[in-house]
Amino acid sequence: MPLEGKEVILREERAEDMKLLVALRNDLETQAWSRTLPPDYTERMYMKRFEKREFSYSPEEGRFIIEMKDGGDFAGTISYTGLEPRWSAVIGIMVPKRFWGTGVALDATEVLLAFLYQELGLRVVRLYTHSGNPQAVKLAQKSGFSVSVRQREAIFKDGELYDNLVMDLLREEYFSRHPEMEDKLPACED
Repeated sequence: MPLEGKEVILREERAEDMKLLVALRNDLETQAWSRTLPPDYTERMYMKRFEKREFSYSPEEGRFIIEMKDGGDFAGTISYTGLEPRWSAVIGIMVPKRFWGTGVALDATEVLLAFLYQELGLRVVRLYTHSGNPQAVKLAQKSGFSVSVRQREAIFKDGELYDNLVMDLLREEYFSRHPEMEDKLPACED
């Protein structure tokens, strides 16, 4: 069953999505981490990963296609990885440049966060970015994330040094930003 936001639907990956995912992953403008070496992801690599999936009630990762509600256009991919059940996960998002600044990434992020906090009962969600990616930092801050770790001048990209950033959002912070939702899990006790 897909997850729905205001503008987007997060649905499962399908075999026919692999070509779009490869194009997005190989696009140097959407790859904030490494523009120093040209990416060389192939459709076969993505198909192998897709075919390797196994059914599980407790997945360590979830990968979703971001699809526009109006028209069904492919608008990127969003995922969680490193799931520690009832504790934490790391999220990541890739959106084609034509959707930058449109609210699509924010809507998709909010849908995934609602799922992670309400359905999976997580305590903290993290993401990784760097100071040379102001769009990602701004998006994370709009969703309530704050910088928890800053490794100064840890990334060298395009002849510049940038800080590596770990950003996180605690469960209490998420629900304080969403008073329309009820947190049904007890708070952690000291």
